[in-house]
Amino acid sequence: MSSNDRMASFTYTGGPVAASPRTLAGLGQPIPYEYEPSFLNRFRDVERKVAEVFETDQDIVLMQGEAVLGLEAAAKGLCRPGMTALNLVSGIFGKWFGDWMRALGVEVIEIEVEWNEAIDPAEVQKALDDNPAIELVAVVQSETPSGTVNPMAEIGPMANKAGALTIVDAVSAFGGSPVRTSEWELDITVAGAQKCLGGPPGVALVSVSDRAWAALEANPDAPRSSYLSLLDWKASWIESGRTKFPYTVSVSDINGIDAALDELLEEGLEASFARHDRAARACRAGVRAMGLDLWAASDEVASHGVTAVTVPDGLDNQVVIEHVRSAYGVMLSDGEHADMKERVFRLGHMGPASRSLNPVVALTALGQGLADFGVSTDIGAAVEAAMKVLEEPVDATAGAAVS
Repeated sequence: MSSNDRMASFTYTGGPVAASPRTLAGLGQPIPYEYEPSFLNRFRDVERKVAEVFETDQDIVLMQGEAVLGLEAAAKGLCRPGMTALNLVSGIFGKWFGDWMRALGVEVIEIEVEWNEAIDPAEVQKALDDNPAIELVAVVQSETPSGTVNPMAEIGPMANKAGALTIVDAVSAFGGSPVRTSEWELDITVAGAQKCLGGPPGVALVSVSDRAWAALEANPDAPRSSYLSLLDWKASWIESGRTKFPYTVSVSDINGIDAALDELLEEGLEASFARHDRAARACRAGVRAMGLDLWAASDEVASHGVTAVTVPDGLDNQVVIEHVRSAYGVMLSDGEHADMKERVFRLGHMGPASRSLNPVVALTALGQGLADFGVSTDIGAAVEAAMKVLEEPVDATAGAAVS
């Protein structure tokens, strides 16, 4: 068996992340008929637990596909030709959302910042004031490829006060940073299980406000009788008393997500936020001590889930990542898409990877991999700096910074 055929021993990527033994046990349960009463009860329980992590009493829809399914469903459900929308771009996923909206005939006003920065709420307020026709605001809370976050606690209420609906990509924030859906007055919020939750990547976790349901129902272009239809879930599942699915359910994924949610909620949301925050701070401290440059312009805009490191000049990050995987059994990430792909290394610290000494393993693997290609790195200083942070007790009462 070649090294290319063997899975890495350690996974520190932008997701999917390695699952815990408890989640793997959930995924390994027998596959039931989706209308088995015990499974119906589990599905309802998963909705309730997802709502708890979203910190909301809004309706929850568990769409049976990776999180992008939920984002595209939201776009196609709310967008219609001729409407005006504000798209906030701080990375590749924000850019994609603008492309979707333009393809749907929307007049898109865009605020774009450098992809190592965050959106300025003052610019959002100005755009809303200058363009009262805006009906929709789209934003990515946590841009995984660039390892940055946006200030949703400020943006959400601004949009709501202006009478605009919000679509929020919270895929890599869910479980690792606060996603205060109701408090921040968000309308459609989409998350995935494969990031900070440490679950399987087969289900989109979607929170839908009453305002969003009304807009979906009023839009003649919203998908119906379609796998992209949120309205199908409302009619078949929610309004039927949660007894009839519109499509076959990914029962094994639901079992795994249920186990991952139990593990998270037993730990406590604030404790999880603090754990991810500490792992991120440890990685940033280690990167700086190693003599490398962080991609995020400041700690204030840096993600709790992944640390992006600028690729040193003249180096091919793809070659280094493959070398680190084959030589040391550690899987790191590049920037994943388009302009970001070759510009950064990403050290993922989501889910189980945020625990224990995992940040140190990730830093050591990157440092040694770079040293193997002639880059001067101080691995000892990186480990010492990271350990200084990791020795701090996790203060769950303090919580993590709100992004």
